[in-house]
Amino acid sequence: MQITVLDLEREPIEFDLALPPGSIHYGDETTQAGPLAVTGRADLIEEHRGPREIIPDIRVRAEYNGSFQILCARCLEPVENTLAGQFDLLFRPLGADQGPSDRSIGASETEIGYYQDGSLLLEDVLREQVLLSLPARTLCQPDCKGLCPRCGRNLNTETCTCDTAPADPRWSALSDLRSRIGSGPSKG
Repeated sequence: MQITVLDLEREPIEFDLALPPGSIHYGDETTQAGPLAVTGRADLIEEHRGPREIIPDIRVRAEYNGSFQILCARCLEPVENTLAGQFDLLFRPLGADQGPSDRSIGASETEIGYYQDGSLLLEDVLREQVLLSLPARTLCQPDCKGLCPRCGRNLNTETCTCDTAPADPRWSALSDLRSRIGSGPSKG
């Protein structure tokens, strides 16, 4: 959905959408499993900078809720996850903040996004917000065993007979040390 400054000059834009899976690409590790429900509003906020300069900022407030499949960080199996969130963001025309290069920004300016050519694509905003709301690390189960580093088998569903000795001979000294420490006198 394209949000344009020209449309916002007439009236605010309210939206209530159900975006189907595949309408937004979230990367290789996350896919949308069902419709993404989005409700919100876009407003034009005119920021006055002096007597003659007006900056047309776009404010987007919305809530979203949807089902996603995220790959497990250890075994790469898809994990169903429901994500819901809300945001209140301000977008300014690209280049509107250009000025002296030594100008420092305030804390309120770190939350400003930018648009160009007089419009903003809502799907781009949603992609960013969904990706920011993803858990840092998704696991299919707390004790996921992951993949065998040698053959790539999923150790949750299969056993493998791969040799567990270090592949790199430089690690053999550490392996010998571990076996000597493990068989040495016990501390008590």
